[in-house]
Amino acid sequence: MTALSEVPTPALILDLDRLERNLRRMGERASSLGVGLRPHIKTHKCLEIARMQRDLGCSGLTVSTLYEARVLAENGFDNLTWAFPVVLSRLDEANQISREVDLGLVLDSMEALRALEASGQPFRVWLKVDCGYHRAGVDPESPLARELARRLDDSSRLHFEGLLTHAGHAYKTESRDELELVAEEERSSLVRLAEALRDEGIEVPAVSVGSTPTMSVVEDLAGIDEMRPGNYVFYDLMQAHLGSCSADDCAVTVLASVISSQPGTEHCVIDAGALALSKDSLSVGDGDTTFGEVLETSPRTRPTTTAHVRSLSQEHGVVDSDLPVGTRVRVLPVHSCLTVACFDEYVVVRGDRVVDRWKVWRGR
Repeated sequence: MTALSEVPTPALILDLDRLERNLRRMGERASSLGVGLRPHIKTHKCLEIARMQRDLGCSGLTVSTLYEARVLAENGFDNLTWAFPVVLSRLDEANQISREVDLGLVLDSMEALRALEASGQPFRVWLKVDCGYHRAGVDPESPLARELARRLDDSSRLHFEGLLTHAGHAYKTESRDELELVAEEERSSLVRLAEALRDEGIEVPAVSVGSTPTMSVVEDLAGIDEMRPGNYVFYDLMQAHLGSCSADDCAVTVLASVISSQPGTEHCVIDAGALALSKDSLSVGDGDTTFGEVLETSPRTRPTTTAHVRSLSQEHGVVDSDLPVGTRVRVLPVHSCLTVACFDEYVVVRGDRVVDRWKVWRGR
């Protein structure tokens, strides 16, 4: 086995012990809440992790792109949901994949419904509902929600799977209490719509919710059939800030090297910029913006106060500490989903020993 100290930088480091713990915990949480777990793989984009999730009993997998669906289909996964409003220009590709595996699609418009019906394929279709995020999805109180549900229920070609939502606005909360309110809003808005549709004679087979922040704190999922968190496999600085996890739960870091540290300055430069950490940022307690927190240095010369990556160029990151050139740092990213998508592979470690390397399937 290779020592972590021998890995060239920048590198994406995956702590296998933390990953395994996170996978077990969310599986246990889904079981205790009485729902199926259909994890979103957009965070990890990794076959090895998908297999671990399957082995732990997930009911299926969720993807954000047809590329992800195709890779999974080619590697033995056969129960997938493309949780993204269907892209009409890629219907032929979706048709092909659906002939090979059980692929669920998502829509929120009459245009998409007509296109799917005209395709001639017996797609499984979820109706996407807006539970407060206001990005995509039908208003649960709108006539359109009922019209689309009825058309799906009446369709002789399409199979209506039920209602699906994503509480992305959970990421804008500022306290655990606010987060718990969003989690309940996510649940209750879909349950109310499902009950209203059933009262009108429309069969709603299932209700699906999910974001890592809400699923990490929710205590009641009555009326829900499955949840679809994704980020929980790794967590990140944003999740720790929201209260979804602790910093000790975070499984992915970026290993970087100090490449410049000029005398008389109070900063240094590392070889991890926007193309390693992404440009997602977070406002931290001192009122400044961080693009990542320095968790560890090697040699262990960690500053007396917490160090942060304060600015980014394409390949440069500026850290607010004058660490010596050659120091290696482990940076906890703000948003692990986007950070992972910057790399081609994980360097998988247990402690300070490299035990494997896993491909990141990041195609479009």
